[in-house]
Amino acid sequence: MRINVGTPDRVARFVIGAVLVLLPLPSCLPPVHQALWLWASIVLGAVLIVTVPVRFCPLYAIVGLSTRKVSSS
Repeated sequence: MRINVGTPDRVARFVIGAVLVLLPLPSCLPPVHQALWLWASIVLGAVLIVTVPVRFCPLYAIVGLSTRKVSSS
């Protein structure tokens, strides 16, 4: 696996992933009463959080993207 997730991207993935995992917890949010939305939010958030320490995104690899800065030396 080649590292293709840079530091700013990792921070954003962690924040967005944490929000998506925690979003279904309060019962006052209408969309999360449906099981599909609840599980989709949790799974997507978990995937984003897992890509933070791994520093590899399979979707980026498929598309050929990288947010990692490459040193010029």
